[in-house]
Amino acid sequence: MDENRCSQIANTLNKLPLSIGREQSEQFLQYYNSLVQYNQVMNLTAITDFEEVIVKHFLDSAALVNIIDLNKVETIIDVGTGAGFPGIPLKILFPHLKITLLDSLQKRVKFLQTIAKELKMENIEVIHGRAEDLGQKKRYREQYDLCVSRAVANLSVLSEYCVPFVKVGGSFISYKAENIEEEVKSAESAIRILNCAPAQIFKITLPESSGLTRSFIRIEKKESLAVKYPRKAGLPIKKPL
Repeated sequence: MDENRCSQIANTLNKLPLSIGREQSEQFLQYYNSLVQYNQVMNLTAITDFEEVIVKHFLDSAALVNIIDLNKVETIIDVGTGAGFPGIPLKILFPHLKITLLDSLQKRVKFLQTIAKELKMENIEVIHGRAEDLGQKKRYREQYDLCVSRAVANLSVLSEYCVPFVKVGGSFISYKAENIEEEVKSAESAIRILNCAPAQIFKITLPESSGLTRSFIRIEKKESLAVKYPRKAGLPIKKPL
């Protein structure tokens, strides 16, 4: 393993309230190398520069530790995980997590299955499907302490995708851009219909990122969801709540 690159990963992530060990920094480097390799034959990410990936993918994913104590979380589902963000970095940092990665594109799912094997991860499930379908299945519905998503979708739509996976008392946390207040306000009705408490907004300026600010929207589920949600595939985005 590249000593300098491992040290750079550890030094950057340790600027969060984290303590990165050698094995973890090696896993991150292996993940980076595979990401760049597979990106040559499939569109996984537009960001491939090493330093950019550390900040805009790894550090950004890990910044969730400023919002929630992941040592007290057991089960997570990452909806629309893409190339594995934030799910894979969170699993590297907190190996105890039982984590499910969900994506609608088969080639990305195959990539993530390969990564999980390469990094010798246990208690990780990678599934191909749509959130609207999986959210109605007993195996996944209301089974997770936490749902996370960095997917690019309107918060009203994303909430209907994600809240069904969350246990009562659990949370859905959406990674969003800095200026999010208007989008959160427009999602108030959807959040109420989905039996959740009003959204909380947290803004974190990432270290090493030239002032890049990430907004986290935390939505806590107060009661079980009506069986009609999520609606069938395609409806949430066509007719947001």
